[in-house]
Amino acid sequence: MIQPVILCGGSGTRLWPRSRASRPKPFLALTGETSLFEATLARVSDREMFAPPIVVTGQQHVELVLAQAGDVDGLRIVVEPVGRNTAPAIALAACILPEDAVMLVCPSDHHIADIAEFIRSARDGAVLASDGWLTAIGVKASRPETGYGYILEGEGIAAPCKKSCHTIERFVEKPDAALAAEFLADGRYCWNAGIFAFGAANFLAELARHRPDMAEMAQQAMAASAADGVLIKPDTAIFSSIEPESVDYAVMEQARRAAVVAADMGWSDIGNWRALRDARVHDANGNSIKGSADLVDCHDVMVDSDGPHVSVIGLDDVIVVVDGDEILVVSASGAQKVGKLPGVTGA
Repeated sequence: MIQPVILCGGSGTRLWPRSRASRPKPFLALTGETSLFEATLARVSDREMFAPPIVVTGQQHVELVLAQAGDVDGLRIVVEPVGRNTAPAIALAACILPEDAVMLVCPSDHHIADIAEFIRSARDGAVLASDGWLTAIGVKASRPETGYGYILEGEGIAAPCKKSCHTIERFVEKPDAALAAEFLADGRYCWNAGIFAFGAANFLAELARHRPDMAEMAQQAMAASAADGVLIKPDTAIFSSIEPESVDYAVMEQARRAAVVAADMGWSDIGNWRALRDARVHDANGNSIKGSADLVDCHDVMVDSDGPHVSVIGLDDVIVVVDGDEILVVSASGAQKVGKLPGVTGA
């Protein structure tokens, strides 16, 4: 059995005004009829393969998690008193699992179109994790993307996997356009999707090796936790003293046995309005409409309105979002700057 660990939260800034701090991206129906969080739960719903999920979220989002999780049997929710990035969050989940458990760590705010490919990749990641590898599920790069981190594949790994598995030679930060083009031409680079497969004991051992204070405080916080139904609440004072850090920096870049499985699963992190536009269904002109709108002589335009009718004429590569009394008009190239608008942070 693979143990899903779903990381759920967010500041609600990158897809403002639709996304807000009180209802961030995971809880929105952006690419279908269900929210991204609900879609994440559905991907790991096969109980012959996946154990009931553990969701790690903040106190401010517990009610949303409970409402959207519905009647998932065996669900456990670890409630972070404060956000401390992904490494401490994963450590909390690992602390309540048997040593031989294999975790599949999944962000809850991504879009994955090919579920069968995701399942195959998760199974291969679990195979490697059960053999002591700290495994990233990467995404085959299909364009010279500058908004994602990259993973360079190293030597092949002889393992009973259905897909090609490799050691990780190195992680690379978000590149500029020229370097991203080189990565794509090289063919050995994949995008870092933030999806990982770990043995619970192996992860905690690696964390203790490279970030001993973090590992110790996470274990202490869980040892002093309080239970309230499906909710598990780590000790606030202890957990709050942990320094925030991502799992990439704290563990993966330091690990002695790090592996990657490269998947082609129609993945997007929906990291901004441009990424959402690209993930949605388009017409022949590349246009996408949600709500009421008319587009004339437009190309690659997305309109997302929750009420007012929107009319756009003669524009290319533009995104229009209407949410209540807030209106956003942004070029696709400027979509990554939405979070810098005055008043957006904490909105």
